[in-house]
Amino acid sequence: MKEIIVSPKAPAPVGPYNQATKFGNTLYVSGQIAIDAESGKLLTTNIEEETHQVMKNLQFILNEAGLTFEHVLKCSCFVSDMNMYSRINAVYAQYFDENTAPARELVEVANLPKFVNVEISLIAAYY
Repeated sequence: MKEIIVSPKAPAPVGPYNQATKFGNTLYVSGQIAIDAESGKLLTTNIEEETHQVMKNLQFILNEAGLTFEHVLKCSCFVSDMNMYSRINAVYAQYFDENTAPARELVEVANLPKFVNVEISLIAAYY
């Protein structure tokens, strides 16, 4: 059975979707952007702050589902400017152990929701 996962610590979706869906032993987390759930504001002063907020939002949802970043199998990263790759990657790397980091793609796109610079979604598993 499909189960909807909602964390009050993460921002509400900006469209007709849920934060995450659990099916069997797999958790599918929707793309997160740098919205602070408490204030409702976008945190986009710099790409490091923005990426940290995205990762925190993902962590809130994982934790609500009883998981951590150790359970993540794959991340999909979307960026507005590939020139920010190394700065985004430096923050992203703080959330994963290099030896057990998940599979990932990072793709430059023309635009993202609310015209942010980075959006990340993930797939995790219960094991």
